[in-house]
Amino acid sequence: MGRAGRERLVVIGGDAAGMSAASQARRLRGPDELEIVAFERTDFTSYSACGIPYWVGGDVDDRDRLIARGPREHRERGIDLRLRTEVTELDVDGRRVRVRDQESGAESWTGYDKLVIATGARPVRPPLPGIDAPGVHGVQTLDDGQALLDTLNGSPGRRAVVVGAGYIGVEMAEALLKRGYGVTVLNRGEQPMSTLDPDMGRLVHEAMDGLGITTVGGTEVTKVLTGEDGRVRAVATEDAEYPADVVVLGMGVEPETTLARAAGLPVGAYGGLLTDLTMRVRGREDVWAGGDCVEVLDLVSGRERHIPLGTHANKHGQVIGANVAGDYGTFPGVVGTAVSKVCSLEIARTGLRERDAEAVGLRFVTVTVESTSRAGYYPGAAPMTVKMLAERRSGRLLGVQIVGREGAAKRVDIAAVALTARMTVEQVAALDLGYAPPFSPVWDPVQVAARKAVTAVRRAG
Repeated sequence: MGRAGRERLVVIGGDAAGMSAASQARRLRGPDELEIVAFERTDFTSYSACGIPYWVGGDVDDRDRLIARGPREHRERGIDLRLRTEVTELDVDGRRVRVRDQESGAESWTGYDKLVIATGARPVRPPLPGIDAPGVHGVQTLDDGQALLDTLNGSPGRRAVVVGAGYIGVEMAEALLKRGYGVTVLNRGEQPMSTLDPDMGRLVHEAMDGLGITTVGGTEVTKVLTGEDGRVRAVATEDAEYPADVVVLGMGVEPETTLARAAGLPVGAYGGLLTDLTMRVRGREDVWAGGDCVEVLDLVSGRERHIPLGTHANKHGQVIGANVAGDYGTFPGVVGTAVSKVCSLEIARTGLRERDAEAVGLRFVTVTVESTSRAGYYPGAAPMTVKMLAERRSGRLLGVQIVGREGAAKRVDIAAVALTARMTVEQVAALDLGYAPPFSPVWDPVQVAARKAVTAVRRAG
């Protein structure tokens, strides 16, 4: 515990959620009132994991540009930050954590008055033969990114296989393509981007094919094959082998809650910690959690989901820091907004997919429209496809997916606001959005979809 007269806050994890919580708590309470100790098992803090594909692909030329605030800055603000120090055990009843210094191997216990768990997520890495061979990389931390770059810089070959076609898989395929690799993407689903409905994922598939990326859908990886030197040489599926000098795993991530589970803390269906609106772990007065290790409320479906995004993690940290410092804040939930790209193709989604709506028993209509990013006659107008879901009886907006060229992705923010406000498609169609030929057609593509959805709702009765 802290010295007499002050409390000790222990933070596990030095990235977005953990250090946002520590920084916010320090802003609200000085060192004489609150001692803050943060443990981070790597050499880096407060960095953008989302930027790693762009660093690997050369769009970002320096790793340090991905770091928002380094260890020295945190320490100057009165946070006792300990790098390369891993928490190995939680004793929540005794209010202490067991830590190991990775350099010396020494272990010790540190007591706390309040605890923040911000352990993040880990890449899905199925127990396949050869999955741990040199040349096979997950991409989650800056250390992971550096290891991949070292492999790419040292490899005489130029054949890459990406396993999985979600956000990370698609972004890494682009990064490898930019580095001159021939890229094959192997995906369990028929279409890439399972966060989209298959008809919208097909548009991504077609664009990837057009870029020269070979995308193989409906296939299951069975093993990673190695050469005489022990390094990866190919990836095998049930009916084929794909030569590879480097393999990148892009099968998504899962909450890193190993310690929390062992300590008996509550986790949800996706394996993430369960918290209340203040980000306090349910059933514990002195433990908070945030970032990729928690589940959050989906405001559209009303169910808990695991959505690992840096935007959420930073907001969680702000809320947690306020609450542990004696102030007040809440995180009400999300609508599931995300954007990505593969070269010039922009991909966006928010709200529910068709299968999400079906899973919660919603009756709905769907519409899909083709439009352009600007007035059709204005130079640079690019095609855009918008898909919209609306509740059958009420007309409430349920979800939007957008695939297109420049100017497509950020339009999803219109839908994100509308979903949060529980607007109907009729209300979306009536929004007073900005217009000028360089920026939009007279009817914005989202509103074109909304108008069509209004008609579909009326026809459905």
